[in-house]
Amino acid sequence: MCRLYAFRSNEPTKVECSLVHAQNALLAQSRSDSIGRRHADGWGIVCYKDGEPTVNRRANAAFEDAHFNETAERVYSTAVVAHVRLSTVGVNSPSNTHPFTFDRWTFAHNGTIPSFCDVEKQLNKRIDAHLLDSRFGTTDSELYFLWLLHCLNRNGLLHDAEQSPSESAQVIAEAILELVKLCRDIDPDTTEKLNFVLTNGSILFACRWNNTLFEIFRDGIYDCEICGIPHVQHDSSVNYQAIAIASEPITHEPWTAMRNHTLLCVTKDLARFDRPIEASFTAKE
Repeated sequence: MCRLYAFRSNEPTKVECSLVHAQNALLAQSRSDSIGRRHADGWGIVCYKDGEPTVNRRANAAFEDAHFNETAERVYSTAVVAHVRLSTVGVNSPSNTHPFTFDRWTFAHNGTIPSFCDVEKQLNKRIDAHLLDSRFGTTDSELYFLWLLHCLNRNGLLHDAEQSPSESAQVIAEAILELVKLCRDIDPDTTEKLNFVLTNGSILFACRWNNTLFEIFRDGIYDCEICGIPHVQHDSSVNYQAIAIASEPITHEPWTAMRNHTLLCVTKDLARFDRPIEASFTAKE
């Protein structure tokens, strides 16, 4: 299990308070989450500059690593993904640390794919070879990422998913269902934990599947409740908007819990829509 955070805005924004200083910042969650678990098996922060991801990942605990604070302080971007890891599959190492990236895509996972040895064999037969060749670690999470990219690629959406957000969301939802069916064919009594965030710096997807996931939409400039100043050098001709997604509410703001078995899509223009992921076998909670 892990804790994740994603952010999209229409103007470059600092997210240091959300990652380091807020009441329940990601740094605090690395020390102890809402039920007392430590997420001390690595951390990563990815931000986008000129459409390309800049990656910082380390295999030690965020709350013990000054580099986490230093990295968070430098982030100023319209798209950010951050993660603190509690390992379940794969050793504690830099190559197993989230977020994972491929080309322009970034992915972070909160959960576990059950019966992974068997699932891995099946996914390795299905995923495009050029994607498998980019796998550097041994986690279920990285293979989950490559599976989603494979499904986008086989539908011609890997390089321009933001141009067809509804179609891309449908492909992602179907990919999740394929994975769920595979897991349950192997073990009918299984419970998958498949929360994730996925972005190419423009379009953003977030899935809640059997773990907690929250969102908040911010419309307009306001002073941060932590530091007392706005986090954006605002262009007055722009209506500032931003959305944040996290495993747990980070601030005192009115965060909304996403419905279970739901895919959220945030378009390049920051429009958002939910897509329930439904099938006869998804009733299990």
